[in-house]
Amino acid sequence: MRPWPPPLLVLLCFWGLPPAAGRHYPHSAVLDGASRYRLSWAPQDSAIAFRLEVRTQGYVGFGFSPTGAMASADIVVGGLDRGKPYLQDYFTDADRTLKKDSQQDYHLEYAMENNTHTVLVFSRKLHTCDINDKSITESTVRVIWAYHDKDFRETGQNYHGSNRGTKSLRLLNPEKTAIISPSLLYFDLTNQDVPIPDKDTTYWCQMFKIPTVRGKHHVIKVEPLIQKDHESMVHHILLYQCSSTLNDSVLDYGHECYHPNMPDSFLTCETVIFAWAIGGEGFTYPPHVGLSIGTATDPQYVLMEVHYDNPSYLEGKMDNSGLRLFYTPDLRRYDAGVIEAGLWVSLFHNIPPGMPEFMSEGHCTLECLKEALDAEKPSGIRIFAVLLHAHLAGRAIRVRHFHKGNEQQLLAYDDDFDFNFQEFQYLKEERLVLPGDNLVTECHYSTINRSRMTWGGFSTRNEMCLSYLLYYPRINLTRCASIPDIMEQLQFIGVKEIYKPVRTWPFIIKSPKQYKNLSFMDAMNKFKWTREQGLSYNDFVLRLPVNVRCSKTDNAEWTIQGMMAVPPEIERPYVTDPVLCSSSSCLSHNLFLILLVALYISTSIPRNSRPFVLQF
Repeated sequence: MRPWPPPLLVLLCFWGLPPAAGRHYPHSAVLDGASRYRLSWAPQDSAIAFRLEVRTQGYVGFGFSPTGAMASADIVVGGLDRGKPYLQDYFTDADRTLKKDSQQDYHLEYAMENNTHTVLVFSRKLHTCDINDKSITESTVRVIWAYHDKDFRETGQNYHGSNRGTKSLRLLNPEKTAIISPSLLYFDLTNQDVPIPDKDTTYWCQMFKIPTVRGKHHVIKVEPLIQKDHESMVHHILLYQCSSTLNDSVLDYGHECYHPNMPDSFLTCETVIFAWAIGGEGFTYPPHVGLSIGTATDPQYVLMEVHYDNPSYLEGKMDNSGLRLFYTPDLRRYDAGVIEAGLWVSLFHNIPPGMPEFMSEGHCTLECLKEALDAEKPSGIRIFAVLLHAHLAGRAIRVRHFHKGNEQQLLAYDDDFDFNFQEFQYLKEERLVLPGDNLVTECHYSTINRSRMTWGGFSTRNEMCLSYLLYYPRINLTRCASIPDIMEQLQFIGVKEIYKPVRTWPFIIKSPKQYKNLSFMDAMNKFKWTREQGLSYNDFVLRLPVNVRCSKTDNAEWTIQGMMAVPPEIERPYVTDPVLCSSSSCLSHNLFLILLVALYISTSIPRNSRPFVLQF
């Protein structure tokens, strides 16, 4: 191939992306169930390149949608029509009408069609300043895709029919550089023919014993083993470390978690050592960190909690899902730990109905972190990955980090939270957390279509606000959370007195008359919530004192556990950094160079060649 003349080299450097032919794509995903549509992508600085490989000789559609549907979407359509490549930037309005974007921000670099497939490579800026384009951030992106066996026509468009779909991804996840040997040792923790009850929510717990190994080893990778066709039913899997004083008698059976008749041994399992949630892939630890097994302080018995989500009340389902843990005797430098931060799962966390926006906060308080870190690691811990967790009403989650009262850059965030896509986010840079720091897990919800209160709880129709922080070196802190005081919450709706001593749960209200003999849940549902009252209640709750949850392993507690703390004064809402976006379209400002590129290509590529390459 002839070398590029100097003007073309200038243009290539201007875009800041490597040539399509030699570009490395660190990320890829199959978007459909039949492996007909594969997406690869490569973020770089302020731009991102995509490669689509689709089993069709017609048009290929790709885009981003706020909901995963066609309405208000940012779409690009391309292909090769009789050997001529095309790629057009479109958008849809709220009525799903397809319109050509006056600002064309997707730039074709390569196109190829053979007897079976079409391949398109194109790029765009992360932030284009085009109101019809979606900015690409570290948040979840709902990718939409489609294809047809005929090429695209703006007049009389070929409808893709069932050849379409959506998938949630994180396009800006850091590249995983760790290389895992295929000969690694592993062990499986899987349920054995667990009957899934015909009810919407079931938490199933099963004890396992970690295999005996000679000396210390490190688990360096964990993969989910989800039974085929159960992908939508297995919502999350948590692995807890249990008391080392147990014996093998606890291994005989599983039981429903959080049940009055569950075995007492389950109560000794408080320390989360791994978490997986729906839509997530396997997790690989960084090269210098591993989950320690094989020593006296490491987990010997673990409890695996599987959340089954069965809203259709399907009957007769038996499940064998679980986790596969890969381990090695080649030790890493640091032992990993997990801290569960956010809101303690409780009815004291509640959200009024009919709210398009409601925010809850869970505090990993300065007092809890200071006590735990001063005692064990005054030089601090380093967080390297975060799993953000909420349920169906969740819309966005952020983990805010403060050092001596000064806000740092966000630790982790997802401003487009998808209940069906939850996985660990690898941090681009590890975050040092020191004594004097505090963390706030901030969750945003929408209950616009709900007519009754939403309560904190285990069902997917209840809510959670949690962040699981993976860090090193491991210290004796497993939970750093909070919950707002319930009696002050009840004062908002006019409750004056409850029956004491408290003999029932939920407790019963004594006065005033309109709530007499009602539980606090019934009283909150009876209150006439308006949107204005919901906003006032939100502001009120965020300023209430919080009960601190500060737990060690083996069911022990730091002294701050159960004490009340005043939440810190923080700026609300969180102010995001301004988006720095590119000019409308580099093509419109470099017409001469573009014409030069087109002329060069037209004279360089043989007439019988099918691929088209335009490299910026």
